[in-house]
Amino acid sequence: MYQTCVKRVLDILIVLLILPLVIIFLTPFIIAIKIEDHGPAFYKSKRIGKDFSEFNMLKLRSMKVNAPDIRNNDGSTYNSKDDSRVTRVGRLIRETSIDEIPQFFNVLKGEMSLIGPRAGDVESKDTYLDDEKHRTLVRPGISGYTQAYFRNGLGVREKRLYDAWYAHNVTFAMDVKIVIKTVITVLKRENLYTNDATTPPQRD
Repeated sequence: MYQTCVKRVLDILIVLLILPLVIIFLTPFIIAIKIEDHGPAFYKSKRIGKDFSEFNMLKLRSMKVNAPDIRNNDGSTYNSKDDSRVTRVGRLIRETSIDEIPQFFNVLKGEMSLIGPRAGDVESKDTYLDDEKHRTLVRPGISGYTQAYFRNGLGVREKRLYDAWYAHNVTFAMDVKIVIKTVITVLKRENLYTNDATTPPQRD
């Protein structure tokens, strides 16, 4: 009942309630992004949604315009504190997860939920093993179990398995715990970066 009906209703009600505050809060960051390098304030990333549907996930742009897409050997996104692709404003909004806030609009459209597995890149669509595919049984979330408890501290395989477990065990109580843990993780800035090295992996 919660997963099939109540969760979606709560998503809509919560987003509609706080959306005016979200817009006011984001405005200074939108202006700062435009001032720094004059590029677009928002970035659309093609992602995998529920049942492997595809959608454009909205984020505040944290990288320089036309920055190259650099991946680790396991297919995860390269993410380092000294990543030269990231702007000054971008570093701040990444570390505080402010860049994810525009996804409230994705929630309102029904493409995402407030809580759920992180939406995977479309490029990785064909790399899912059978026991990992179950993560797409639910809508992806702005935050989720792996983001709240591990952030960038797990490999791709581990994240997918935890997300698949979540998809089969969704409850209201669990979602509340994830919200609380997300706030703690963001405030403590735990597991911010996937990569410690300043030199990104080289592509073949």
